[in-house]
Amino acid sequence: MLGWSRLTFILLSGIVTCLVAQQVPPWTEDCRKSTYPPSGPTYRGPVPWYTINLDLPPYKRWHELMVVKAPALKVIINSVKNITNAFVPSGRIIQLVDQKLPGLLGNFPGPFEEEMKGIAAVAEVPLGVMEWILGKKDAQWIGFILRSVLENSTSYEEAKNILTNTKILAPAYFIVGGNQSGEGCVITRDRKQSLDVYELDPKQGRWYVVQTNYDRWKNPFFLDDRRTPAKMCLNRTTQENISFATIYDVLSTKPVLNKLTVYTVLIDVTKGQFETYLRDCPDPCIGW
Repeated sequence: MLGWSRLTFILLSGIVTCLVAQQVPPWTEDCRKSTYPPSGPTYRGPVPWYTINLDLPPYKRWHELMVVKAPALKVIINSVKNITNAFVPSGRIIQLVDQKLPGLLGNFPGPFEEEMKGIAAVAEVPLGVMEWILGKKDAQWIGFILRSVLENSTSYEEAKNILTNTKILAPAYFIVGGNQSGEGCVITRDRKQSLDVYELDPKQGRWYVVQTNYDRWKNPFFLDDRRTPAKMCLNRTTQENISFATIYDVLSTKPVLNKLTVYTVLIDVTKGQFETYLRDCPDPCIGW
């Protein structure tokens, strides 16, 4: 018994030491400075731009992009198929996807059905498999709602009200910004209603809001607390000094920047500026 107890204690001690170690350097760092314009090992390059012409018929809107992206999409599809068939060698899951999912398209709103058919045709992939790879139906519906808001809403209040009150198929966070002082919020949603709308309030000194993977009233998992370092870095500047440079510094600070960070987006609604950069987090860097 003594041997087993000692072994258990050693194993538990090792786990605790490992977990605690990820909360101190080199997994975390002091707020970065002078990281903008992007350069160095955390910068992988600009994100490519493509124009989707919504004046074209829905079936043709994505053709030009899919000519470029079809080879990569096929690689992803084949990889997912291989993984799925490894767990279910009969191939039954892929067969069901091919047969059943295309029938769901009739439930999609607006032009989305024809757009997805056009994408599948150009990419030369089965429509059902393409839907499956692009994401679950609930995620697609959220995407449709967001796109509709971006295309049709004419004010911050209108966009906020739609995203607050429209029924959706899965929980989500919506982050909305306007072009006037105080226009900004994080909307925490479940399927049927809004759970919380946390808005900017400059009069109360709340000139920014931060959203990560957790409801704002809940403590984040201690190995995934990006909220605290983000707020700490923002509190070291002022509303008057906020800029693309200061925001990029925050988003370049570990663990806000981590192995799952794919890209960083900087948006200034008032000036009509939009910049996006591919990112990397060289070791030592936490995995999430």
